[in-house]
Parts: sequence; C-alpha cells; structure tokens
Amino acid sequence: MNPPSLRQAPCFDLRAYLLGSWTVERSLLDRSNGTRGTFTGVVSFKGSGDGGGLRFREEGTAVWASAGHGPFSGKASREYLLRRTGTPDTMDMFFPDGRPFHRMGFGPQTSRDQHWCDPDRYRVSYSKGGPDDFSYQWDITGPAKDQRLVSVLRRIPGSA
Repeated sequence: MNPPSLRQAPCFDLRAYLLGSWTVERSLLDRSNGTRGTFTGVVSFKGSGDGGGLRFREEGTAVWASAGHGPFSGKASREYLLRRTGTPDTMDMFFPDGRPFHRMGFGPQTSRDQHWCDPDRYRVSYSKGGPDDFSYQWDITGPAKDQRLVSVLRRIPGSA
C-alpha cells in the first residue's frame, strides 16, 4: 500500500459537480469608459442526452449604464453546450451552433483558457470555492472591447 502522500487524489467529476441550478451574480465593467453594470439570474446545467454532455442555460436581468446612452435594464439569456473531454475534471464549452468556445476546469493547469473573437481576445479564469459555489472571470481586450466580467455562482439548495 502506498503511503498517504503518494496516493492519487480522487478524480474530480466536473459534470456531476455542475448538474443542477445555480444563482448567478455578475459585475460588468467597461474599462474603456468606466461604465458598470450587473447581471443577476439563474444558471441551469442539465443533461444533454449526447454522451454525457450538459446544456448550460442562463436567464436573468441585466442592468448596464452605457456611455452616451441611458441605462439599459432588461431580460437577458444565453445558452451553451458542454461536452466531455478525455478527463472528468474538464469539459469543452460550445456555442449552440456547435462552434467551439473554450475549456472549463478548476485544476491548476485547466482553470484558465481563452477564445479569439475577432478582433478581441477573451480570457477566462475559473475558481472553485467549495461544494456549492464557484466563480469565473472574463478579461476581454482588443480594439473593440476592454471589459471585465466577474460571475459568482451558488448552488440552489436541493437542485443537484
């Protein structure tokens, strides 16, 4: 038997962790002009029926004070598809039309990824807080955008 320090840690199952419904609170900052906004709502991760994938659906209310215009407040939603990778601790995220977006994970080597959306670069960083909360941050830079989006998700009790 291996000593405790040499035992392999149990493999984290990202799909199992995400399943269910989560509240989301997001802060939005447009660094180019200093405007700020928020998004509050619910994110659901449900089985997709295609080999262990997940459907990600986010619904809520966005409030955004855009420069030169009045404040915007209204319903907002988006969807993504998550598919298994070769390891259970990561999943690949895709747009609804099947285009690749980025890889999601919480490990030291998998918690950061990026996506090029011409002409801007989107960099994401994930952080697992505990069994019922995690966060992620998007840093968007380029000639069209200079933004930071920080999202905090908390599991809705009994939704797993």
